[in-house]
Amino acid sequence: MTSSPSGRPLRADAVRNRAKVLAAAEEVFAVRGTSASTEEVARKAGVGIGTVFRHFPTKESLLEAVLVALLERLAAEAEGLRTADDAGAAFFGFFRRVVAQAAAKQAVTEALAEAGVEMSADARAATGRAGPDLRAALGALLERAQEAGAVRADVGPAEVMALLAGMSYAAARAGAHEDVLRFAFDGLRPRP
Repeated sequence: MTSSPSGRPLRADAVRNRAKVLAAAEEVFAVRGTSASTEEVARKAGVGIGTVFRHFPTKESLLEAVLVALLERLAAEAEGLRTADDAGAAFFGFFRRVVAQAAAKQAVTEALAEAGVEMSADARAATGRAGPDLRAALGALLERAQEAGAVRADVGPAEVMALLAGMSYAAARAGAHEDVLRFAFDGLRPRP
């Protein structure tokens, strides 16, 4: 969001403060869970609680914004890897990074689900844009990795998204262990 509720563009300091709050919220929720208070987020960001609530009127709106930012960042990262020299390394490296980040992302999505919060129209629109972008970029990574012979040809984007979601959920619950990722990656690789 680069404009205020009145539609006027945000001042540069307001844009910086919003970014600081989002970064702090992602870190606080990843470490302390979604039960962490907005006061903790404000302290971590180095801003007053009023600044947090000026940008995010409720804790749920802050959680939504963190989720949207994560999805957008993942989509941009996947898009940036489309032209990597080693398509297999790009695909598996992206998969590994997403699973490693899962604890923070899972905490946010679980909090929204547990609270029964209906995402705002802005958040739905933003996740609606970021989700397909992420799927498309991941699909392109998969296709390139398959063309390079690094991933089985019979695996589709839907299976990769399901595996990614499942591995991310497991990582948030039990921790991402390299052995678990190795087993998943072995299943994705072509058989000799």
